[in-house]
Amino acid sequence: MATQAGEGVVALRIGDEAPDFAAQTTEGPIKFHEWIGGSWAILFSHPKDFTPVCTTELGYMAKLKPEFDKRNTKIIGLSVDPVENHAEVGRRHQGDAGARAELSDDRRSRARDREALRHAAGRRPPALSDGRTAADNQTVRNVFVVGPDKKIKLIIVYPMTTGRNFDEVLRVIDSLQLTAKHKVATPVNWKQGEDVIIAGSVSDDDAKKQYPQGWKAPRPYLRIVPQPKG
Repeated sequence: MATQAGEGVVALRIGDEAPDFAAQTTEGPIKFHEWIGGSWAILFSHPKDFTPVCTTELGYMAKLKPEFDKRNTKIIGLSVDPVENHAEVGRRHQGDAGARAELSDDRRSRARDREALRHAAGRRPPALSDGRTAADNQTVRNVFVVGPDKKIKLIIVYPMTTGRNFDEVLRVIDSLQLTAKHKVATPVNWKQGEDVIIAGSVSDDDAKKQYPQGWKAPRPYLRIVPQPKG
């Protein structure tokens, strides 16, 4: 369950179920869990459309879409602006209007779904005035990776002035998908195809059955093997 992190702020943790909600998007109305289906998903929130850092991020995410498709990963953005603004941003900056859905957290959403959206973004309720600025919404620059089980697998929070590293998100998804399937962990700066670490939960006896060729052990507790295939 989500935990309170101060008045008006909801903190989500890795392992929590991602909040479900209904919302209007550039691809039509969705229910978040239903939209994810059996895929992985990235939800990234940003303050407002037509802001400089977010513009560079949205364009780059569009370019990365084929890589996320290979990994059965859907992409959805969350902003406080109405859906028609999102569509215009897509036309101007993405090049591929279908690169990812963009959902709206504007005041036309139902109260229950707006609350779920705020939980997903991990932020305080928006200001009452329509004259919101990026600074008013600076707590929304989050990245969540959600698994097919609808559980949160990754949370990264960036300051407003620093663009997000979506190459890193792609790398982490490779790790998450690998370690969900095999009893391994990935070492520092690991990339697809590199050696991995046998999980600490696997005894040496069980590891010998799984890796009869043995492993490298620069430390007794550090058992390194080639990345499992499949």
